[in-house]
Amino acid sequence: MTSTTTPASTPCVDEPELWFAETPERLERAKALCRRCPLRLVCLQGAIERREPWGVWGGQILDEGRVIERKRVRGRPRKDTAA
Repeated sequence: MTSTTTPASTPCVDEPELWFAETPERLERAKALCRRCPLRLVCLQGAIERREPWGVWGGQILDEGRVIERKRVRGRPRKDTAA
């Protein structure tokens, strides 16, 4: 993620709000942009060590300091898909 030491060539510099988006689609876009970042692994390691509460760090979604596969949309699932 962005910091005072992050080079200007990292994708999170151009659109920082994307890394803290609410929708799963936007978070997946942030993850995809992270894949080409040269600092991806360092970013992820630092976020895990700091137990970042949320956001995309190093190409992974963190929630309450843990890596999660996907972010679910808010609210209850529809009745026709819950079964």
